[in-house]
Amino acid sequence: MIGLLLDDQSFEQDIRELLMAFYPGERFLHEENPDEEFRLLVRGVTGEDFFRLSLEDKELGITKTSTTEADFSDRFETKNRIKRMLYGMAGELTGRKLPWGTLTGIRPVKIAMTKLLSGSKEEEVYGYMKETYLTSDQKVDLSLDIAKRELNLLSSIDYENGYSLYIGIPFCPTTCLYCSFTSFPISQWEKRMDDYLEALFKEMEFTARRMEGKILDTVYVGGGTPTSLSAEHLEKLMEKLKETFDFRSVKEFTVEAGRPDSITEEKLKVLKKYGVTRISINPQTMKEETLKIIGRRHTVEMVKDRFRSARSLGFDNINMDLIIGLPGEDLEDVRRTMEEIKSLGPDGITVHTLAIKRAARLNMYKEQYGDLKITGTQEMIDLTASYARSMRQEPYYLYRQKNMAGNFENVGYSVPGKACIYNILIMEEKQTIAACGAGTTTKVVFPSENRLERVENVKDVEQYIARIDEMIERKEKMLAKSEM
Repeated sequence: MIGLLLDDQSFEQDIRELLMAFYPGERFLHEENPDEEFRLLVRGVTGEDFFRLSLEDKELGITKTSTTEADFSDRFETKNRIKRMLYGMAGELTGRKLPWGTLTGIRPVKIAMTKLLSGSKEEEVYGYMKETYLTSDQKVDLSLDIAKRELNLLSSIDYENGYSLYIGIPFCPTTCLYCSFTSFPISQWEKRMDDYLEALFKEMEFTARRMEGKILDTVYVGGGTPTSLSAEHLEKLMEKLKETFDFRSVKEFTVEAGRPDSITEEKLKVLKKYGVTRISINPQTMKEETLKIIGRRHTVEMVKDRFRSARSLGFDNINMDLIIGLPGEDLEDVRRTMEEIKSLGPDGITVHTLAIKRAARLNMYKEQYGDLKITGTQEMIDLTASYARSMRQEPYYLYRQKNMAGNFENVGYSVPGKACIYNILIMEEKQTIAACGAGTTTKVVFPSENRLERVENVKDVEQYIARIDEMIERKEKMLAKSEM
């Protein structure tokens, strides 16, 4: 437990998020309670032109206090001064250095890209990230490498006159131990899938009418697991997509096949028939024991079989998702997984570092899963990067999440020409992304104001079906606002 006692809450979120990186998994309490056992007590005092922090480590019996000058009219600079001060104090108490320094946001590449677009040279970007955020050399190099590649990949995208489309299928064969996404067991919805698709198609029809005249750049069908749908329902969805939206300018059409236990040859043929250009078959790990622990019902052999089946049908852009830091796995487990993946030869791999969200079963039932050892290390990350390079794959997008094992990042790699443009667009937030389906979020970009606003659909499938007109009305209001 961490007690976070601040006399001014202006920088509470920034302080809390950085503390979460140093003390992952700790809960926070915003009052001093004698009945609670605190690991750390953090006190913040705000003066007219200063900010003082005190960290009392109850386990070590050590208290550290430090003060920084503060110009509260410049929130950005003051926030970064406070975070650098806190980083030094927490680093001394824990003996840790964070690879991303004081950065707690999920889009570090955006910093490098913005600087490059404004005319800064690479060495200036390097110096800025080191000085402002205390970012390690390795992570600055990675950010710059990806930023340059993203700028090239997005050079043909018309942000103002174009848009991307996301279709959400919030159903899975089972719920994985670490998952916090909007997902419902397909077995409970199979008999009512026509009801869901009817509501979804209504929202799709509205979206197509509302976006008429704009260029559709990318289409991404995700979830959940879209291939948890029956072949019949999957074909209905693909047919409706093609007849509702203008695909003539679409640069990529992705479907998350995801769970190997949801994939059949019949479903792959449906995707091929309707021109899907990119699919993702996600093993997460190639260790049978771990697959059972995390609730995946497929086997390693099933992964290989479904991958080879997709290749034989002509899919030439197949991504595979992996997770580093899964319960009980060590460096050798990661190495064995990468050897198996390399033997298959996918066109892309996306390496995730485990992030345990509040809604995940692994977090909700800590007592039940408390003995599971979760370790994510820089050595594991470096190993996956080395294997990606040996497969001629380059990093092309990156994002971070809170509560990640080891405070690292998720990186997408691909061979040249096979990068997922949609993945970059969703991270860089430069283009409007219209989203349809339960639990999806539409992001509307206001280019002249350099900002975006979100419109969220309800997560519950029953509510989505019942309130579909309300979802459409929400979207209409925001899209109309963007055109004013």
